Order: sequence, then C-alpha cells, then structure tokens
Amino acid sequence: MNLLNDLIVGTLPYVPKPIVAKFAGKYIAGATLTDAVSTVRNLNGQRTMTTIDVLGEDIITKDQAVESRNGSTVVLKAIAEHSLDSNLSIKLTSLGLKMDNQFCVDNTNTIIETAKQFGNFVRIDMEDRTCTDDTIAIYRVMKSRYEKVGIAIQAYLHRSEKDIRGLAAEKANVRLCKGIYVEPADAAIKDRLGIQDNYLKLLRILFEGGSYVGIATHDDVLINGAKKMIAEMNLAKDRYEFQMLLGVRDETRKKLVEEGHRLRVYVPFGKDWYGYSVRRLKENPQMAGHVFKAIFGIGQ
Repeated sequence: MNLLNDLIVGTLPYVPKPIVAKFAGKYIAGATLTDAVSTVRNLNGQRTMTTIDVLGEDIITKDQAVESRNGSTVVLKAIAEHSLDSNLSIKLTSLGLKMDNQFCVDNTNTIIETAKQFGNFVRIDMEDRTCTDDTIAIYRVMKSRYEKVGIAIQAYLHRSEKDIRGLAAEKANVRLCKGIYVEPADAAIKDRLGIQDNYLKLLRILFEGGSYVGIATHDDVLINGAKKMIAEMNLAKDRYEFQMLLGVRDETRKKLVEEGHRLRVYVPFGKDWYGYSVRRLKENPQMAGHVFKAIFGIGQ
C-alpha cells in the first residue's frame, strides 16, 4: 500500500477540492479568522500555546502581499481582543519577498509595529533555500527594531550549522525544524539519519549559546533526543518549547504537555487552504491513500 500511496501523491493536483478538504481539513483551522480563533481557544483549553499563520505564500501581485500583511495585523489584534495564548508566524514570500525586497521589508515592518503595540511575538518562517539569506537579513533588521521577533532554520540544509552558530551568538529565538522543501543534494542532507543527527547537533549549539528554541518536530527520535539533552543540561522549562503542526500526532502532543513541557501548535488558516493541504498530504502519503479510498468508495 505504501507504493500505492506514493503514486497517489503524484495525482493530488487532479483530486477534486471537496475531497481534499474533507481529508486534509484536520491540518488547517478553516478559511476564516473566526475559525482560527475557535481552534486556538480550544487548544488553549488543553494547556497548549499556538502560533497563527495566514495562508498565502504563493502570491503574484503586490496587492496580494498587502492583503496578506493586513491579514496578519488583524490576527494580532484578534489575539489581543480574545486574550488568546498565541503569537503570529509569517512567510516573507507572502509579503512580496520575491518581487521587491524593500517592499517586503516595509510590509514586515508594519506587522512588527502592530505586534509591538500588543506586546506579542512574531516568528519569521523559513522557506526554500533561495530565500534563506534574505530571510535572515530581514529577521536581523526587525530584531534590531523589536525584541520579540524570532526566525526558523531548517536542519537539513548544509549551510544551517553556520547560520545557527551566528544566531546562537546573538541568542536568537529560533524555531528548529527538519525542512520540507525539495532541495538538491549539494544544498541539503538527503538521508533521514543524517538529518536527525544534524538536527540534534544544531539543537545543542542553540542550547549552549543560550537561545530559546522552538523544537519543531513530530519525529520520536528527535523528541526523545531533545528530552535527553534537556535533562542532561538541566534546562529550565522556560528555555524551550516543543512545536507541532495542527492535526499531526495529537496523542504525542498531549503526552508532552502532560509531562510538563511547553508546547505550541502551528495553526494555519485562510482562503489558500488548498495549497497548504496538498503540501501536507504530500508529506503524509498514508493520508493520501485515504483520499484515494474516498474517491472510489473503497472500504465504505
């Protein structure tokens, strides 16, 4: 069935949107901010923090970038209005990074200024390797203007150790993830064990440098490795948090919370739900198999 699931992944662009919505909806809060607020309130009730992301990185016009910027400022206002335990995550390509660097900087600055008004935190997500230098540079500009700004780094890139050492020296707040973009072998580690080893190496560098770390993973090897490192370094609970995607490994999430670890769930929402959902299905071929069964009525 694994081979079939992998084959189905390649056909996802041809799957009717209602079918994708039915099976991938667990990965997104919904299309509206009201949906996101409801999801966050529910997670907060389970002693879980969140970060909200307005979907829409695949923009092609400056008007779309402005719409994305405005959407993020509205999210920050809603978090304050509803007293939610949440911060905001943003992607720079949704703010015009690949169109005009200064335009992107200005849009990002508007979001940061809004966050400053409410005393909230903003995480700048990392995207494919063509965005890495600009993302780190813009993060540093924003961090110089407001303390509560963080960045994400992908452990599978060969360059990430150098980036991490620089960020650790600055005691940056870093979300450390494996990385999901398809990159060539000269840019990224390709084998699972190699990525796991590098992830834990980078995590140790961040801890030793005094950074606050978002340990963003669903991988048991990395979760257990991080817990072992935390114990041997005798790190306080306020030095880190685990981070997971909405709808992924909920039981593991609950267990980490029960063990007393801080945990944050990434809560995406917005009208661009389809693109995000297809990416999640591609990462989880088994779920793609369920889509196949639904289309052909297998097992119903």
